Amino acid sequence: MAFSNHLSFPDRRDVMRGGASLSFGALTSLLFSGASRALAAPLRGGAPEIDQLVLRIVTDSYQMATAQNAKVGNVEIKRFGFAVGDHPPSKAILSEFGLSMHASSMLGSQQRNVLVDFGYTPQTLLNNLELLGIDPGAIDALVLSHGHYDHFGGLAGFLQATSGKLKPDLPFYFGGEECFCARQWLAPPMKGDFGAIDRDALKSARLSIMSSPGPAKVADHGFTTGRIDLTSFEKVLSPSAMTIGRSGAFGCFAEEFSEEERQKGVIPDQFRHEIGTAFNLKGRGLIVLTSCSHRGVVNVVKQAQAASGVEKVHAVVGGFHLAPHKEDYLRETVKALGALNPDFVIPLHCSGEPFFEIMKAEMPTKLLRGYTGTEFVFAA
Repeated sequence: MAFSNHLSFPDRRDVMRGGASLSFGALTSLLFSGASRALAAPLRGGAPEIDQLVLRIVTDSYQMATAQNAKVGNVEIKRFGFAVGDHPPSKAILSEFGLSMHASSMLGSQQRNVLVDFGYTPQTLLNNLELLGIDPGAIDALVLSHGHYDHFGGLAGFLQATSGKLKPDLPFYFGGEECFCARQWLAPPMKGDFGAIDRDALKSARLSIMSSPGPAKVADHGFTTGRIDLTSFEKVLSPSAMTIGRSGAFGCFAEEFSEEERQKGVIPDQFRHEIGTAFNLKGRGLIVLTSCSHRGVVNVVKQAQAASGVEKVHAVVGGFHLAPHKEDYLRETVKALGALNPDFVIPLHCSGEPFFEIMKAEMPTKLLRGYTGTEFVFAA
C-alpha cells in the first residue's frame, strides 16, 4: 500500500474552522446530504466473544525504536523498530501528541478491522498506516472517541487520501452532537482555536454516520461504551470550551442543547459525548480502549462492564488523561484500577510518566509499555 507524495491536504486552519453534527430532522438531511445517517444499533444480548484481538498503536506520543519484542502471559508484544529494508530507510514512523489505534479481531474465520481515532495530523496517520501495513480498504468501521483535535485531526486528510478505497457506507461512530462543536483550548501552556470536524469530508466520503449515545455493536465483534457515567471519585477537567451553534455551514446545532447552554453560547467541555471502544476476548474478559478518559479511566471501564454485562477486565489500553493531576490523585487512580483487577494496563498518549512510574512500583506485573507502532496480540 502506498500513498502519493503529491496529496494535497486541507490547510490546518481550514480543517479547524470546519464542523459537523447529527440530528434526525431536516437540518441533518441538509448537513449530511450524500451520507447515510442512523442511530447506531444498540448492543443487545451482551458483547460478542472474539477469539483474538490484534491491536496496533498507529499514532502515539512516543516511539522507542530499540525496544524489544516480548511475550507476557497470553499477550505477544511486537515492536516496530525501524523501517529498514534493502537500503537505508526513506521513511520513519512518526509520533505526535495524538492517538490512533487499529483493532483487528477474529471470531472463527471472520476478521473485522476498526480504526479508533485519527491522531493530530493526516500526514502522520497516513504515513504510519502505510508503514504498519494497514489497508484502509479493509477497515470495517471508524470510531471517534470525542471532539478534540488530537483525536480527529487526521480524519479529513485520511478520508481525502483514501477516496474510492474505503468500503461503501463505512460506519462512523461518535457519541453525540457535542463532538462537532467548535472548541477553544484553554489550558497551559498555550490557548487558542482547537478546531472542529470537517463535515464536508464526512459527506464526500459517503460514510454511514452512526450516533452512539448508548452502547452499540461495532463491526459485529466490538462495541462502544456509549456515554460515560460519572460513578467514581474521578474529576472531569475541562481544558477546552465549546461554542454552541453554527456559523454558516459550520458548528453544532444549538437545538441539541439546553436553553441555558444556548444562552451562554460558550460552555466548558464536560465530555458528555465521549465514548470508549471495547472487545470481549473469549475466556479472558474485556479489552477496553479508553482513548482519552476525560471522564475518568475507571469510569470508562465501569461503563464497558455495565454495557456488556462482563465483569472480568483483561486489559485497559489508551490515554488516561492523568498527566495534569497531582500525585495523590494518581495514587487513588492506581488503587481503583487495582480494585478492577485487570490483567494488563497499557497507558498511552495523555497518561503521563508520573502515573506510569507509580503503576510500575505498585503493579509491575500488570503494566505493559506501548509506543507508536507497537502491536499487541491478545490471544484467547
